[in-house]
Amino acid sequence: MSDRPSVLQAAAERHGVSIDAVRHLMRALEVGNGTMAQFNHPELGGFGQWSSGGMTMIGNMFDANLKSRVAALCTDLAQSLPPGGWDDGAASGNWWPAELGRPATSGSQNSMRYAYFPDSRLLALETSGTLVLYDTGHYDISGVSQQQGDTQSLRFSGRNGYVDLESLQRVSVAPAPDSSLEPKPFHPDPIPSPIRTEDRPRPAPEPDFPQAGAPSGDVISTLERLSDLHRKGVLTEAEFSTKKAELLARL
Repeated sequence: MSDRPSVLQAAAERHGVSIDAVRHLMRALEVGNGTMAQFNHPELGGFGQWSSGGMTMIGNMFDANLKSRVAALCTDLAQSLPPGGWDDGAASGNWWPAELGRPATSGSQNSMRYAYFPDSRLLALETSGTLVLYDTGHYDISGVSQQQGDTQSLRFSGRNGYVDLESLQRVSVAPAPDSSLEPKPFHPDPIPSPIRTEDRPRPAPEPDFPQAGAPSGDVISTLERLSDLHRKGVLTEAEFSTKKAELLARL
């Protein structure tokens, strides 16, 4: 198998983009396990998304030629990505706790960064050096909508529709790990959406933890997830005890 530099250089020459743009996209594909990528680079049309199922979105939505080139580049790089990604030590620069593993999706917007971990049903959000973990319940996170104001007004998208950040349950708050090895993301000007977010029907907020009268199996499942996070060191003893007491009181 060809080494990483030669693969990236060859892709840059084939698709007529810089090696920096190719590296940026390859990192996004590694995070998405080779099946999806969220990127933010001026040569790639600004903020955009790609998935192996055929979906491609770029910020410069009216440039069909660029969209086609980005889709071809993503497909090319995804096919050359080794199982587990390139082992170049880059994982040590991740801004989220190592115990969470590899996220299914991650990205950034303005001064905020996020990453979603489906195995533990957690959403990590980092702003101004503070890392907050949220329990996503039954939601699957695939992207973030345009931010309006502070982080509490964020809205995330997924297979179950949209979910507002303020409706998710906080699990832990801590200083973010050192991420000095991570490259700084590009931040192009916000791109207007053809359909205003406020015009879309908003689903009724659903509770993130079992309420009174809920099946005991839901409570036990949530307790098992919290116990696993506590065992990995993501939750402190005090945080685990507090959440455990809240859940047991709802039985």
